[in-house]
Amino acid sequence: MSDVLHDGSDDIGKRNARLAFLSILIVALFAFYTLRLYSMQIANGGYWKDQAVKMTSTPTILDAQRGEIYDRNGDNPIVVNRDSFVVELRPGEIPSGQYDTVATKLAEFLGISKSVIDKKTLGKRDSFQAQEIKINVPLDVISNIAENLTDLPGVSWKNKPIRSYLETGSICNILGYVGKISATELKLMNNDGYTRNYEVGKTGIEKQYDRLLQGIPGSETRLTDARGRLIDEEPIVVPPQMGKNLVLTIDTRIQKLAEEALGNRVGSVVVLRPSTGEVLAMVTYPYFDSNLLSGENSSQEYYRYVNAPNKPLLNRAVGSSYPPASTFKTIMTTAILSERAFPADKPVECKGNLFYGNRLWNCHLKSGHGWLDLKNALAQSCDVYYWIVGRDYLGVDIISSYAMEFGFGQSLEIDLPSHVTGLVPTAQWKERENKNDKWTLGDTMNISIGQGNMLATPLHVANMMAMVCNSGVIYKPHLLKEVRDPNTNDLIQSVEPEVLHESTVEKSVWKTVQRYLRYMITDGTATYPMGNKKIQIAGKTGTAQVGRDEEKRWHSWMVAYAPFDAPLEDQLVVTTMVEAVNNWEWWAPYATNIVIQGIFENQTFEEASKELGFAYMIQDAAGGQE
Repeated sequence: MSDVLHDGSDDIGKRNARLAFLSILIVALFAFYTLRLYSMQIANGGYWKDQAVKMTSTPTILDAQRGEIYDRNGDNPIVVNRDSFVVELRPGEIPSGQYDTVATKLAEFLGISKSVIDKKTLGKRDSFQAQEIKINVPLDVISNIAENLTDLPGVSWKNKPIRSYLETGSICNILGYVGKISATELKLMNNDGYTRNYEVGKTGIEKQYDRLLQGIPGSETRLTDARGRLIDEEPIVVPPQMGKNLVLTIDTRIQKLAEEALGNRVGSVVVLRPSTGEVLAMVTYPYFDSNLLSGENSSQEYYRYVNAPNKPLLNRAVGSSYPPASTFKTIMTTAILSERAFPADKPVECKGNLFYGNRLWNCHLKSGHGWLDLKNALAQSCDVYYWIVGRDYLGVDIISSYAMEFGFGQSLEIDLPSHVTGLVPTAQWKERENKNDKWTLGDTMNISIGQGNMLATPLHVANMMAMVCNSGVIYKPHLLKEVRDPNTNDLIQSVEPEVLHESTVEKSVWKTVQRYLRYMITDGTATYPMGNKKIQIAGKTGTAQVGRDEEKRWHSWMVAYAPFDAPLEDQLVVTTMVEAVNNWEWWAPYATNIVIQGIFENQTFEEASKELGFAYMIQDAAGGQE
C-alpha cells in the first residue's frame, strides 16, 4: 500500500514539473515575441519601414546644378546653368501592341529617328524603369508632348540643367568643358560618390575643381508594385544641392583685349600679377567653344577639334614649351651679376659672328654690335656677348642652376589639370638621353641665348619676369580667387598668395637687372614697338630660330612688366609668344604694348592701337578664329 501511494506521488510531481516547465516556456516565448515586435515596430520601426520602402519604390534622380563660375569682379558670370528638359520613356507602361505607334509619334515630336528610341529600349520593352531618350529638349517641344500625352503612354520628362558658357573664345581653354563620366573616370572617382549618371569636368577649371562644382543630387521616390509600375501616391522628394560657385582671377576685359591683340596668330598671351601670382588673362589661339563640346553632339565636335590643324584643344600658355630665346638673357644677366663672373662694365667686341667648333656662329646683327658692356649687350640682345661669357665664364652648371632658380624645368603648380614643365638641359641630362653623348661648349653657347634644348612655357617666361619684379620671389600662379556659397554668396574660401620659390640673389642685383630691362625698352631692340608715352615699360624681346637653312622660321617673344615706376602691387607682367607657323612679322612686342596700353589706360584694342600709332596694323592684328 505504501509503495502504491509512493508511486502516485511521483507521477503527480512529474506532472507538476512538466506543467511548470511548459508555463515557463510559454511565458518566455511570449516575452521573446513581445520584445521582437517591440523592436521591429517601435525601437527599429523606422529602419524596417525604410527597408520596405526601398524594396517597393522607384527613385528618380534629380540632377544637381553645377556651381557657377565668375570673373574676378564676382558679379560677371562666365559659366551658368540653363534650364532644359530630358524626355524619358517607360516601355512597360505602353499597352501591348502599341510600342511602334508610340515610339514613332515620340520620334516625330523630338525630331529624331525611331531607331534611336529602339536602340535605347532594346531588351527593356517590359521594363518600367525610365529610359532617357533625348536631352536638351526645348520647352515648346515639351508643351507639344504634354498636349498629346494621352497618345504617348509611358512618356514623361524632367528638368535637367545644361552647362552654358556665356564667355567663349580663348577663355574656353581655361574653363574647359563637361561631359558624361567615362568608365575609366568612374573607376577613379567611384569612392568619392560619383555614379555612371554624373557629368564631370573634362579639362580646365571644370576638371580641376570638379569636386567643388559638383552639387549633391536629389531624388523623387514613388511606391511601385512588384513589377515596378508606379502606384499613385505623393512622392518623397529630397531636393538637390547646387555646387559651390567659383570666382576666378581672370579679368574678362583684359582677356578680351589680349585675345584681340594676339589676333588669329597661333600663340599665346599671359597677363600675371607678380605680387600675388594671380593670372588676369591667359589667351591661346586657336581655341575651341566649350558649348559645342558640352552639347548633345559633343563626340562629333570633339573629333573635329582633335583633327583640326594647330590643335585648338591645346592651351599653349601652359601646355606647350618652346626655346625661350633671348628672353633667357634676363636669367643670364642675373647670373653674371650675381656670380660676378665677368665685370659688368667690361666690354666684349661683337663683329657679327664668332668662329667656334669648326662652324661660324652668326649674331642677329650681321654687321656686328661693336664693343658692348653687359647693360648694352642685354639692350641690343647681342648673341656674341652671351656666347663668350656663357661659355668661358659661367659654364653649363651655373647657367642651369640659375634657370631652375627662376622656375624653369619645374612645375609652376598652377591650378590646371594639364601643364608641362619645360626642360633645363645639363651635361648629365645629355649623357643620359643621348647614350653617353658628351656635353660640349657649343651646347653651352646654345643655352646661353635660350636655344638648344632649353624649353619653357609662356607661363614660365612670365614667372621669370615676375621674379625680377619681386626682387627674387616667385608666387604660385593661380586661377582660382574665391569659393562662394551658391545660395547666400557668402565667402567660403579665399586663395592667398603662396610663395613658390625665394632666391638667395642679393637685392642689389635685382635692382640692376630692373634698370637694365628698362634701358632695353628705351635704348634697345624694342624701342619702336614697345615705345609708350603714357606708361613706363621694362622687358626683353626674344626670337627663337626653328628649322635650318631655307626652312628657317622664328618664334617671336616679348616679356615685359609695367608700370616700371609704380609700386610692386600695381605692376603687371605681360608675355606674348607668337609661333613660327605664322608669317614672320615680329608681332609679339607690338601686341604686348597694346595690351599694356589697354589695361592701364582702360582702352579697347582699337583705341590702344590708335594711340600707340599702330592703327595701320589693326587689320592684321584683329583677326578672328578661322
